[in-house]
Formats: sequence, structure tokens, C-alpha cells
Amino acid sequence: MGLTKQVREKQGIKRWLRWWMIPVGVNILIWILFHTVFLAGYVPSESMEPTLKKGSYLIASRIYTSLETGDIIIFRRDGRLLVKRIAAVGGDTIDLGDLTYTPGWMIPKRDKNAVVVPERCFFVLGDNAEDSYDSRYWEEMFVKEADVVARVWE
Repeated sequence: MGLTKQVREKQGIKRWLRWWMIPVGVNILIWILFHTVFLAGYVPSESMEPTLKKGSYLIASRIYTSLETGDIIIFRRDGRLLVKRIAAVGGDTIDLGDLTYTPGWMIPKRDKNAVVVPERCFFVLGDNAEDSYDSRYWEEMFVKEADVVARVWE
């Protein structure tokens, strides 16, 4: 009798472990995926409207092959994560005089009216030009490729 009680206890422990291993394993897998492959984000402003609505959530891929003009990226700037659209890539020339600016916003003084985007850098703009603090207003106007965290799926 003592042996069957031990066997039943071992089977109960195995059942209990199996019951908890699946949800724990799934949670660990999801945690790993969102720290290596995916990035979940929140859109706090209107700068990317109408494409990305203020208050919406998004999922982006941390794994991407190349970035091109028109891609929406999440990048680090001044300790924050921002989301903008790539308007120009390395080697492209930007005519700063052709850009539209929001009245009342501070525009840095530039020596030239046209600039060439350095290699491995991007010039980014928000889709909502009137409410986007982007490359047009930054002293260092380019986003380095190393600062890009993820590419947004559209």
C-alpha cells in the first residue's frame, strides 16, 4: 500500500507540473519574442496621423533587411523612442527650402539650403507635417542607422 501511495503522489506532482509548465513556457516564449523579434509600442501624439492615430498601439519588427524611403521606423532620440517615416536615405539630397514648416516653431539656422544625407543615416518626417517635431527642427537632423530600433508593419 505504501508503494502505491508514493506512485500516486509522484503522478500528482507530474500532473501539477505539466499543468503549470505550459502557461509558464508560453509566457517565457512571448517575453523572449518581444525582447528580440517584436516591439510593441504606443503612439502618444498626432505626429503620424492619419497613418497612425494618437493613442493607438503598434507592433514593429526588430528584424529587418534594409530600410528605404517611405518606411516607418521606431528609433532612439534624446533617450526616447520616436516613430517617424523615412523621407530620405544616405546619399539623397534634401532641399531645405522646399520643406513646409509650422509657424511659431523654432527652425535651426543652417548654412546651406540643400544637404546630403550621410551614409547609414536617415532624414525623417512625421506624416502630419503641422504637428510633428522631426528632422526639419532638429539641430542634428539625421537619424543614425544604429539608433533605429524597429520597422513598423503597415
